[in-house]
Amino acid sequence: MAKIEHVSPLAPERFPDLPAIKGASFAAVEAGVKYSGRKDVMLAVLRPGSVVAGVFTKSATRSAAVLDCQAKIGSEDSAGAAILVNAGNANAFTGSNGESSVMAVTQAVAACTGLPETRVFTSSTGVIGEPLPHDRITAKLDDLRDSLSEDRIEDAAEAIRTTDTFAKGASKSVSIGGQTVNISGIAKGSGMIAPDMATMLVYIFTDAKISRTELQSLVSDLNEITFNAITVDSDTSTSDTLLVAATGASEVEVSSASEDFKTALHEVMRDLAHQVVRDGEGATKFVEVKVTGAASKADARIHAAAIANSPLVKTAIAGEDPNWGRVVMAIGKSGAAADRDLLSIRFGDVLVAENGWVAPSYKEEDGAKYMEQQEVVVHVDLGLGDAEDTMWTCDLTHGYITINADYRS
Repeated sequence: MAKIEHVSPLAPERFPDLPAIKGASFAAVEAGVKYSGRKDVMLAVLRPGSVVAGVFTKSATRSAAVLDCQAKIGSEDSAGAAILVNAGNANAFTGSNGESSVMAVTQAVAACTGLPETRVFTSSTGVIGEPLPHDRITAKLDDLRDSLSEDRIEDAAEAIRTTDTFAKGASKSVSIGGQTVNISGIAKGSGMIAPDMATMLVYIFTDAKISRTELQSLVSDLNEITFNAITVDSDTSTSDTLLVAATGASEVEVSSASEDFKTALHEVMRDLAHQVVRDGEGATKFVEVKVTGAASKADARIHAAAIANSPLVKTAIAGEDPNWGRVVMAIGKSGAAADRDLLSIRFGDVLVAENGWVAPSYKEEDGAKYMEQQEVVVHVDLGLGDAEDTMWTCDLTHGYITINADYRS
């Protein structure tokens, strides 16, 4: 894989201070799955009574780890749980070897932690089509178990990186009934980002007390407006996994109807989703695509995705070219309802086009000046109805080609 020489210019200044989640402990080690000289395996262990919800890629070629998690996620069990993640190898498209590796790892984690094998969830990320050297992982399990700590979540975030230029974390603390509930999450993702149910690898932990059914409902709903609303390159991974675990250690009961908790979880998920886009391979600009005035919510999403995924739109933004014609093209090709003579286009506050042509007030220098910003908003109003949707993406630069041309080397 290409060596990451530079941190994304859109990266936060540093990894945030995440509040410890009671009942959740973390560890990370160097196992040499593919990388050398860096942590590449993380383990999280959750106390008895914890519940786990998740959403996963809909890819027809999803990995053995995803299939195993999907089979286990709906089970109810008062035992604790464990999440083990490795970077460097996706263990996808590896036939029966993939299933054998997942079984070897989950059984070994179960034996090491004393948990039922049905409560061990794994994820793998990296190169597709290469057998996972799972013995390198199982050989490090005792070290992982012995170094578990509530304050090592940053190590876990570092260990799940592949082409990521920075570790991703987000948190939120919220007062519910006079008591504090904490939420902390980590994510990895940089390329192969066009989620279809979930995105890349995301792990979120809270000390709230909630039923698995209620948590699953929240996660599924919020996923649609966070991780399913981002794209880097229009490619959906074989390994996309989002797991959210609630330990209940705070003894503060919440439900899917708890607005304060829902808002806090939404903010954490959106923050992590945005960080994935900000770390898009080769990205130099963070782009919000907002579509309003659509005939339906589904149409708004189709148009937003067409714009956000267009290589021509994305390269124009990279070149700081206010080429509104490419936005018109993306709308026209999307297949959703649109009327050329009703739509309007804005770059930020700059009205660029309306009524089927360039706006009389538009000046090219205004559009070009706006495009120099690191954060760009492309706003299209279709003039057909009241539905709207928003997606987030990044520009497309030579850096994306460099990283992916050398991905397996």
